[in-house]
Formats: sequence, C-alpha cells, structure tokens
Amino acid sequence: MENTSPPVIKFLPASILLGGLGLAGLGWLLIYTLPTVGPRWLFFLCWFLLLTGVSLPVMAFLNRRFPSEAPATQAVIIRQATWIGLYGCILAWLQIGRVVTFPLALWIAAGLGLVEWLLRLRERGAWRP
Repeated sequence: MENTSPPVIKFLPASILLGGLGLAGLGWLLIYTLPTVGPRWLFFLCWFLLLTGVSLPVMAFLNRRFPSEAPATQAVIIRQATWIGLYGCILAWLQIGRVVTFPLALWIAAGLGLVEWLLRLRERGAWRP
C-alpha cells in the first residue's frame, strides 16, 4: 500500500510554534498572574496550544506508521492533534470542579475517538484512488 500521508517534518515548524507559545504563555501565567477569570481563560488557551503543538508530530508519525485506506491529509492530522488539545482542556476544566474521574476521562476519550472515527469513515467513503 502506498503511503501518501505527509511526512512528520512538515509539522515540526507548526509544532514548535504552537508548543513554544503555549509553554511561554503558561510560564508567564504561573509566574506573573493571579488565578482570576481572565488568566484562567488564558490558561486554557495556552494549555490547548501546548497540547496541540506537542501532539502534532505524534499524530503525523502515527498516521505514517499505521496507514489507512484513505491516506491522512494535513487537515486530518491537524484535526487529530486538535482533539488531543481539546481533551486536555476538558479534563483541566473538570479538574477545577474536582469532578473528573478515571471512568469519566475514559468516556470522554471514547466519545472524541468515536467522532474522529466517524469523520474518517466518511472520508474513506468519499475517497477515490
């Protein structure tokens, strides 16, 4: 099977930019701000950027290592990395209220995984070699 998914190196500049912005933002927030409403939302933005940036090359590698019938495009890899960032933000949000549990985290991961699987299923149905 020919693998036409993009190489991992294409995602490194975006990954470094997103991860660097997220890490710098989190560092600034933790050192210079108090946990009021504005910095709390900024925390979620920086956390999202950091997790998305870190997971971009991982998702690109996994899609190259385990190719599917319809090869993953750049948009698919970015969407999958975005799911990781969203999942981390949801867990952080739930942790603020101390309501996150391991089964709940698994259910949320399963739900996001199901949405991604359905999107990939739709793409595979429309894909023509």
